[in-house]
Amino acid sequence: MPEDFDDRSSLAPTVVMSILAVTAFVALILVAMLFLNQKPKNSAVPGGSQQANSVQAAQEAASPVILYPETDELVGGSELHPDDFDFWDMYPEETETPQPTEEPEETTAPEDDPSTDGKHTLVQYADGKEEWVLISPYLPKHDYDFTKLVCQSDLMKYYENGKQVSYTGVDISKFQDYVDFVKVKKAGIDFVMIRLGARGYGTGQLILDEYFQDNIKRATDAGLQVGVYFYSQAISEAEAIEEANMVLENLGEYTVSYPVAYDMERVENDTARTDILTRDEKTAIAKAFMDTIAAAGYKTMLYGNKEWLIKEIDMSKLTAYDVWLSQAADIPDYPYRFSMWQYSYEGFVDGITGYVDMNISFVNYAEK
Repeated sequence: MPEDFDDRSSLAPTVVMSILAVTAFVALILVAMLFLNQKPKNSAVPGGSQQANSVQAAQEAASPVILYPETDELVGGSELHPDDFDFWDMYPEETETPQPTEEPEETTAPEDDPSTDGKHTLVQYADGKEEWVLISPYLPKHDYDFTKLVCQSDLMKYYENGKQVSYTGVDISKFQDYVDFVKVKKAGIDFVMIRLGARGYGTGQLILDEYFQDNIKRATDAGLQVGVYFYSQAISEAEAIEEANMVLENLGEYTVSYPVAYDMERVENDTARTDILTRDEKTAIAKAFMDTIAAAGYKTMLYGNKEWLIKEIDMSKLTAYDVWLSQAADIPDYPYRFSMWQYSYEGFVDGITGYVDMNISFVNYAEK
C-alpha cells in the first residue's frame, strides 16, 4: 500500500555506511592473504611459526585448502615411475580350482571272477551254502553241446546232426509200488534202472528190495533195457564187497544190459553210519564195490549229485568208471565226464503212479 513507503528517504545514509564497512573488511582480508602468501614456509623469525599457524588457521577458516603430501612421502624418497602404479601384478592370477576327480570304482577283473573265468564250478551244499570250486585240469571233461538238448513231452532227448543219439529212462524202487511196464514202454521210455537192494543207514542190515524180482522180470518182458542200482551204507571196503556180492547173487540169470550202479549219498534230516567216513574212505569203498562188480563181467557206474562227486569222493581215483549224475536242472553244470543224467525227480510217466525220477543216457549200453 502507498503509506508503507512514506519514510524511504531517511534510510539511505544507513545503507551507504553498511556497504562501505563491508568493502573495507573484505579489502583487509585480501591484503592479509597476499601478505601471508609471500612469506617463506619455514620462517627463521622467532615466533614465526606461531604467526604462520595463526594465519593458516585464518585461511582455512576463510577458504579450506586441500594439501597433498609430497611425492617422497609416498615412495620413501624415490622417484615414481608409471610402472609403479601397475599394481595388478600384486595379486595372483585367478586359476580354475581343480575339481576333485571321482575315484574309479574297483571292479573285479573278469579273469578273477570265479563265476565267469571258466576255471571254477559252483557247488551247492545240502545246508544251502555255496562254494566256487576250481575245476581240475586232470579229470576228463564232458563234450556235450547242451544246445542240442530237446525236451519233448517231458522226455529229454539229445540230437547230433538231426539224429537222436540219446535214450530216455526212469529209475524205480518199491516206493513206486506196482508199475505197468508195458505202458511205460509205450510212453517212450527206453530203459529202467531198478533198485536191487540197500543197506540200512542206521542198522547196517542188508535188505533186498521187495519189488526187485517182480520189477526186473516184467520190465524185461515189456522189452525195456534194464540196469540195477544198490543203495550203499558200507563203512568199510569189506562191507562194500559184501554189498557187491549180494547184488551178483540176486541178479542170477536175469539179463542186465545197462550198468550196475553204486549209490552212496547223504541221508537227509537224520544221521547215518556213513557220516563218520572221510573222503578217502568213501572213495576206497566205492572202488571196492565197483571193482567187484566189474570183475564179474558187468558194466558198472557211480551215482551221485554234483556235491558228492566233487567234494565227498576223489574222482581222480575212479576215472575207470562211468558216472551217473544226479542234478535236477534244465542243463547240468557238472564239468566232468558223465554218461547218464538224472534230470528230474518229479516226472510223470504213464504206467507209474505218482512221481518218478527221469533220466537220459548218452550211451546205448545195450550195444556197448
